[in-house]
Amino acid sequence: MKLIVCLDERRGMTFNRRRQSRDRLLIENLLGMVGEDRLWIAPYSAPLFDGKEKEISVSEDFLREAGEGEWCFVENQLCAPFLSKVEEITVYWWNRHYPSDVCFDIDLPKEGFSSQMREEFVGSSHEMITKEVFRR
Repeated sequence: MKLIVCLDERRGMTFNRRRQSRDRLLIENLLGMVGEDRLWIAPYSAPLFDGKEKEISVSEDFLREAGEGEWCFVENQLCAPFLSKVEEITVYWWNRHYPSDVCFDIDLPKEGFSSQMREEFVGSSHEMITKEVFRR
C-alpha cells in the first residue's frame, strides 16, 4: 500500500485535536497524484473529499483492508502496525512546528525509506507545502 500523510516538522499529524490536512490545494494535488486509482480513507477524513468525483473507499479499518498498490490517506491513525504492507509513503510537510497530539509512528530512515522525489507548491492555507515521496 501507499501511505499519504500530512506532517509538521516534528512529524506531528494532528494538533489540538485538529487535522493538519485541511488545505484545498493539497487535496487537489493528492487526487492528481492518485489519479484513477482507489483511495482509502477513514470516516474522519471523508469531509475533505465531499463533492470530489473519485473512487474513494471509506472504512474504519482501511489500513487493514487496503491491498497492494492501493493508496491510503492517513490523518490520525498509527501506521507502524501495517509497516510490512507499506511500499511507499508520500509526506506533505507543513514546514512548521505545531503542538501535536498524534505523531507519525514510522521512522522513515530507520525503516529503510529514502526520499525519491521532493517538490514545493503553494497551498490555500500555507505559503509553502513540501511534497516528498519515500520508497524502500
